[in-house]
Amino acid sequence: MSNLGRIEDLPVDYVRALTEQNTLPLWPSLRAMLPHGIPSRKTQPVIWRYADIRPNLMRAGELTPIEKAERRVLVLCNPGLGLDNMKAAPTIYIGMQLILPGETAPNHKHTPSAIRVVVEGQGGYTVVNGEKLPMEKGDLILTPPGLWHEHGHEGQGPVVWLDALDLPLIYGMEASFSTEGPSQSIDKPVGLGAARFGQGGVVPYRSLDAARGAYPLLRFPWKDVKAALRQLAGVTPKDDVVQLAYVNPETGRECLPTLGFSAIELRPGEEARLPKRSASAVVHVVEGAGTALVDGVSHSFSETDTFAVPTHSTLRLANASRRTSAYLFMVDDAPLQRKLSIYQVFE
Repeated sequence: MSNLGRIEDLPVDYVRALTEQNTLPLWPSLRAMLPHGIPSRKTQPVIWRYADIRPNLMRAGELTPIEKAERRVLVLCNPGLGLDNMKAAPTIYIGMQLILPGETAPNHKHTPSAIRVVVEGQGGYTVVNGEKLPMEKGDLILTPPGLWHEHGHEGQGPVVWLDALDLPLIYGMEASFSTEGPSQSIDKPVGLGAARFGQGGVVPYRSLDAARGAYPLLRFPWKDVKAALRQLAGVTPKDDVVQLAYVNPETGRECLPTLGFSAIELRPGEEARLPKRSASAVVHVVEGAGTALVDGVSHSFSETDTFAVPTHSTLRLANASRRTSAYLFMVDDAPLQRKLSIYQVFE
């Protein structure tokens, strides 16, 4: 049925009676809510260039002390979704957070799921539930919902990381809030997670009989992920994408309930076509440069740039270098869609 009735076709007094009762007819808006073929999409395949963002982020450090900011962040806003809504994709919030030497971002916990991916700098750290997690370029740090976390900086120069949260989802559910707390005592050995789960395929023996931990591993060092990508690239056919998923080492499932994370290697000169999926995604360039073609929109990207991939998009990636690999980090909402039984891969 293509010619559904319009609101203008109904008597004015009938429409007025409906609205006075806080009701509306569905059929004039049915196709907007349930379009044929693919969803209606407002998300644009926009790119945020770090070279453009960084000067304003550094100026934020001059203009606003950490005590006045709590978290000093510039939010990457997708213009198709409205800047005021602070969404990079429909369910994904992305921010660039700055911390300066000697500063502390105070301890809190919140209902949204969050992660950090280090963009630049040395000496930063995050404390999650009493475990101090060093922050080095490319590292993935989990700050899951309901877990206490705080940030600090013991080095020199600025430290910047990318925040990714399911904030649009939780805020839209009217369930988003945080709780403040005193600074944590560090009561776990440094490197605890790496010592227990640093080698793929093996876990502490007692894990076989214990209840599976929700978040047993909180830090995924980039140097380990990059080494695993290099190994995988050596046995992956030229026409296949070199991509690794970040998972809970005790369950083998996604790290967080609503957001998924993966790393991609584009080998020298490689062009890769990723499957069209129902999930939306945001891609951050950890190393290298190249080109992304998102639904026909072409972006040249450099190290530390970030770009959005709307739902149901075609995505082609190309490495600009003939000598070195490019490495990308992807966050998507596939875990959420899987739980809702709506996740699809079309090709």
